This record gives sequence, C-alpha cells and structure tokens, in this order.
Amino acid sequence: MKRILPFLLLLCLVFVHSTISAQIPELTVYTAKKIITMETAMPEATAVAVAQGRIVAVGNLESLQPWLKGKQVNYDKTFEGKILLPGFIDPHVHPSLPAVLTQFDFIAPDDWDLPTGDFPGVQTHEAYQQRLRELADAYFADPQRNTDIPYITWGYHQLWHGDMYRPILDEMYPDKPIILWHRSFHEVILNSTAIELVGITEKQVKGHHEIDWEKGLFSELGARMVLASDQMRFLFAPNRYGRGMAHFVEMLHMAGITSAMDMGTGIFGNADDEILLIHQAMDREDVSTRLVLTPIVTYFLGEKNNPDQALSKIKGWTADNSSHVIFDRHFKLMLDGAIYSGLSQFLFPGYIDGHEGEWLAPVETTYQWAQYFWNEGYQLHFHTNGDKSTAELIQQIERMMAQKPRANHRTTLEHFAYSTESQIRKLKDLGACISANPYYQYMLSDIYAANWLGEDRARNMVPLGVAKQYGLNIGLHSDCPMAPLSPLTLVWAAVNRTTINGNQNNPIQRLSVEDALRGITLDAAYLMRMEQEIGSIVAGKKADFVILEEDPTTIEPDKIRDIKIWGTVFEGRLFPLK
Repeated sequence: MKRILPFLLLLCLVFVHSTISAQIPELTVYTAKKIITMETAMPEATAVAVAQGRIVAVGNLESLQPWLKGKQVNYDKTFEGKILLPGFIDPHVHPSLPAVLTQFDFIAPDDWDLPTGDFPGVQTHEAYQQRLRELADAYFADPQRNTDIPYITWGYHQLWHGDMYRPILDEMYPDKPIILWHRSFHEVILNSTAIELVGITEKQVKGHHEIDWEKGLFSELGARMVLASDQMRFLFAPNRYGRGMAHFVEMLHMAGITSAMDMGTGIFGNADDEILLIHQAMDREDVSTRLVLTPIVTYFLGEKNNPDQALSKIKGWTADNSSHVIFDRHFKLMLDGAIYSGLSQFLFPGYIDGHEGEWLAPVETTYQWAQYFWNEGYQLHFHTNGDKSTAELIQQIERMMAQKPRANHRTTLEHFAYSTESQIRKLKDLGACISANPYYQYMLSDIYAANWLGEDRARNMVPLGVAKQYGLNIGLHSDCPMAPLSPLTLVWAAVNRTTINGNQNNPIQRLSVEDALRGITLDAAYLMRMEQEIGSIVAGKKADFVILEEDPTTIEPDKIRDIKIWGTVFEGRLFPLK
C-alpha cells in the first residue's frame, strides 16, 4: 500500500497538469516596444501571453515558448512600437458627479476637456462674469429649452472669481433662474429666481448653519436640500442621467482606466435608482471598465436608517453584483468639509482669516457607524482633509482597534490634503493606507498660501513624499471633477508638484515616477483589496492593459500628462479609442 500511494499521487499530478494545459488550447501573444509590468521581480518585458481573459506568461518571445508549443497561437503586433502598462486604476470616483455635471457648462479656474466639449479655464472676476453671460444668454435664448430648468454651471470658486453670490446674480439676471455649482461640488449658489423656482423659503431654512440666505449659498446638507428638491428631479431623469453616465464611461476609457472604485453610492439621495442606472450603463459588452461601489454614510443618515438597516440594504445591492459592477465590503465615512470650500478642519493656528472648518456629521455619530462596519469586517474609507480631521481619524482607528483588533484592515484616509509628519508616522503604525488627490496642491497651494494657511503648510499640501518615506501604501485618485479623470495627470501632479500659476511646491513631497505609477496601478489595487487580480502584469492576473504612445518612465516629467493613449485591453479584449 505504501508503494502504491506515491504512484497514485504522481498520476493525480500528471492528470491535473494535463487538464490545466488542455484548458488553454489557444493563446494570444501581444508584443510591444516595452511592457512596464509594475512587478519588482520582472519590471520590464516585450511580450505577454493571454488566454481566457487572464495573463498566462510575461517575458519575451523566446521565454514564452514553453507555453506556446502545441497550441494555437495568435501573434498580435498591434502594439509594436507602443508602451504597455497595467490598466490604470482610479480608486476614488463618483460616477454620478460626471453623469450629472456633464449635463452643464463648466466655468472653472482650470481647463476641462470633456466628451461634451472643451471648457477653457477663467481665473478672474471679470472673465468669469463675461463667460457666464455668454453661456447663460445662449441658454436662455434657446427656444427649445425647458423653462422649468435653470441655467446651471459648475466650477465657480470665490478665491478666483470673487463675489458671485445672490445679490450679484440678481443684478445680472433679475428674472431668470441661475445656479452656480461650486468647484468643490459641496456648495451651490442660487439667485432669487432660482430659489423661488426650487421652492425653498426663508422660513424653511431659518437657523440652518449651512445656508446663508442673503448670499443664496447652500453648503453641504444645505446643498443636498436644493438638489433633492422636486424641482431638481430632472437631474436624474433616465434620458439625461443615462447620457451623463455614458459620458462617464467614455471618460474612463479615454483615460485608460480599466478599474475604478466609486466612493459614495447614494451621494444624491436615491441610491436604488443610481445603482440601477449604473448597472444599465456598465453591464455591456462594449464597456471596458469594472466599477466597485462603496456605500456612503450620508445616504443612510439622510434616509434615517440605523446601521442594521444600512447593512441589510447593502446586502441586497450586493446580491445584484455583475462582472462590471460590484459591491465588495467597503464603507465610506465623512469627517471634515471640502478642501476647495475652505471647510476642512485644521489644528492650531487654523485659517489665517479666523474662519473655521466643519464636521460633516457629529464625530461621535461617525464613530458609531465606523465601529459597526469595522466589527462587520468592512474596509473603511474616511473622507479626511485637514490635520485636525487626521487627528480625529487616528483616534477613531485606535478606539476601534482597542475594542476589536483587526489585522490587514486597510482603513484608508481619502484625499490627504494636509497631515503632519507625526500623524503620517502614526497612520503607518496603525496599518492605515492613503488615497490621495495630488491635484489639490496644483490647484490650491498658491491661494491657500496667500489667503488661508500660509506658505509653510500650503507648500506641503498632499505630503506624499513623507508618506512614502514612512512606507504607507499610496494610491492616487481624481475624485472627478475635483481633478480631471486622468491618471496620467495625477502622476504628473505628484511627480512635478508645480501649481496652476507655475510656482514650485516643496519638492521633498514629490513622488518618483515609478512610485506615482504604482499609485495608479498596483498600490491603487491594494486599496481595493484586488491586488491579487489587477494592478500589475504577471501570470494569473486579469489581462487588463493600457497602451501608451510614449514611455512615462523616460519622457520629461513635465510632459507625462500629455502622453497619448491608444486604448485599453480589458480581460484580453481590445478597446481602441475612437
């Protein structure tokens, strides 16, 4: 019997090996000028073999030969002369934001290139007023327009565009409804006609600390009151929202993104309809991106749900997972206000002008929700901008660890506008991760230095260099439209650290090109707990690639964001840009 057992084991191994080999009768081999794998053991290659949507082998044509013998092989030279990388990943997007906002004109400080058109940036009060008049007058002159829909434009910011509040808008348009959607997304400004159209009264909002009636300024939950009103339901009409979601899907493809993570399912208040429309837009053969959805606490607070009810809803949504749209045990918490609005929370000495930031919910309420989903084994993501908010996050992780220790919890600080070195070290000790928006320092460091934080803190916004020195896992995200939906732009911002005005921020906080590329590939996959499936080019992972016309590791760093994208490969299928 002892002699028979080894023989039987050998037969089993031979059978298993032959069965696996028989499952791959046909392969496609892609060759390229250079394949940047993001794998330490083999950082570069020139050929990759793919079968059944996954990577079979990586190397060169000679090293791939053992896999190719006796099989039908399709040699695809489409990418000769081009650069292959793992498909780009954006670990913090909001599908509904582009789906809604691309319905309207952009008038922002920075330039925007969208499927709906090009919108050059304007950076002065006069230029903003002139552009607003041009676009709004054209809208109101259209005889086909729906008179129940106000003119809406996104991108206003007071530090560039000056006073454009209700009295100014009433003077410009005394009898036509105008809504300015703030660059932060977290605020809207309405003129009197728009307020009347929406149906909000002064008595209704009296005492609401996030509404300035005289200015027509509705912030955070005040903005939610406007956007959730019956008069604004047109934003989510299936035909309009469907076109907007198509724009979002197109933007993902244009950017070379094959995986993304939503960070706020239910952000507009109707999660069931939003999820249904996302499925309709993405569960298609011609879509080349998978999307992981993350429920957000503000939705459940708005619905007056308790955590048990929230978990039940999430389980129901998860039951409808598809290959393109996935719930995967992530949960989003909100700490301080938006960095673009100047409502982030900062420790002493705070803001130069003395104003204070805001908590988006009572911090103890946030902790109660965090603790519940921590104990359920979820990965937590905390919207966190200022260093006072980072301090609160550290305390909450410590409290959760004390009552139920967890290894590999990967609690993620989302945004990372400003944290101190001691906080960064503590985050590393606690096992936290960073999902950062490096575009913040490009857009905001100059105006924060002059108006709100001073030179020392403002030039160290988004301190990626120190975070990398302490060994934190860093992903880079767009939070579109807080930054363009463009991973190469994020790499460019993290590597160069220049501002919109051409000034230099602290170079110590730069990332190397390799580390920045990891932030949109393998390290971003780690934030999604999908690093075993995506993020690098290695045998066994999904065959997701982005194809570039130039090499980001050899091109001048200030040219990285200008690299042209040929298209993507998603699970082995080619998706060239049109």
